Amino acid sequence: MIITRPRDWSRIKANLESIGARRVFLMGCGQCATVAHTGGEPELREMAERMAEVGVEVTGWTVGEVTCHLNGTRLESRKHQEAIDAADAVLVLACGAGVQTTADAIGKPVFPALESLFLGTVIRNGIFEERCQTCGDCVLDQTAGICPVTTCPKGLLNGPCGGMWDGMCEVLTDRECTHVRIRKRLAEQGRASKGTLAPKDFSTALKPGAVDIHDRKAER
Repeated sequence: MIITRPRDWSRIKANLESIGARRVFLMGCGQCATVAHTGGEPELREMAERMAEVGVEVTGWTVGEVTCHLNGTRLESRKHQEAIDAADAVLVLACGAGVQTTADAIGKPVFPALESLFLGTVIRNGIFEERCQTCGDCVLDQTAGICPVTTCPKGLLNGPCGGMWDGMCEVLTDRECTHVRIRKRLAEQGRASKGTLAPKDFSTALKPGAVDIHDRKAER
């Protein structure tokens, strides 16, 4: 899931002031931002209260099922068309993809209320860890399902750095070294290390990515 955090309040205010917005519509996300406690109903109600404190009227709000789904966001916005029409701007409490999708779906100035941080795993409620860089050249098949590039603070692909001590990471000192974990898990699974991994092909991470499952040739 995409992990987000609240955007600096002064930046949100500046965005609204830049267009003289006195009325806003709030759009949340029922998926990642709700799980991250940054863009669900409680956070939208809190944002509405904060807007009222600075004299900005909230014309309405909704938590879309999946804000980064273009057709779903278009449908959700139609349900609240009157409130959106009455607003000067839409404030989106979702990841950057959700903000851009909303901007595509709604003919109003759209501003982000969150910062997108990383693609992560939910360790437990409210605790998230980055696990994937979406590089397009996955090595998890060879590393027992542990990404060395993402989970090693130094991004090392092959083996620990010189700072590893007694199996522990020198940067995140409360964690076991990623490469020690990889070796241990491979051994637990009765698998041998593949040795040195080939350099990653970062050309596969060309941006912007696009996939059309109806035409695999459209991938890039």
